[in-house]
Amino acid sequence: MFDTPSSHCNPEEINPFKLQLQSMAFYRMPDNHGQAALYFVIDSAAEILLYVGETCQSHKRWKNTHGCKDYISSYQELHYRYDITTAVNIGFWWDAPVDRKPRQALEQKMIQMWRSPFNKEMWNLWGQPFGHS
Repeated sequence: MFDTPSSHCNPEEINPFKLQLQSMAFYRMPDNHGQAALYFVIDSAAEILLYVGETCQSHKRWKNTHGCKDYISSYQELHYRYDITTAVNIGFWWDAPVDRKPRQALEQKMIQMWRSPFNKEMWNLWGQPFGHS
């Protein structure tokens, strides 16, 4: 009788490459309205998704220690050494569930779908990036 709407959290409908990208220094900009989101670290020059993450406080997630920051730095340094262009930025998908468990489940689905090399879940496939522990 009624059509059941598809979930707005269908991973097949989330395209990280269509998100508005921001500088990786986004967390240094003034922001007082952090919210739940999935985020995607992308090298647009290589057209590769490097990392998928989730947060309930988008304005705080990257301010402190985050292992992916080291991987990105090493990635960019290596590319610079060999004169290979990079364009590493971050995109946020703001329709992520507010509740932690569904948001983390969606994050895991996106990691498996995109096989993002900086996520530890993919290290068995790609190896641990840059030998960090």
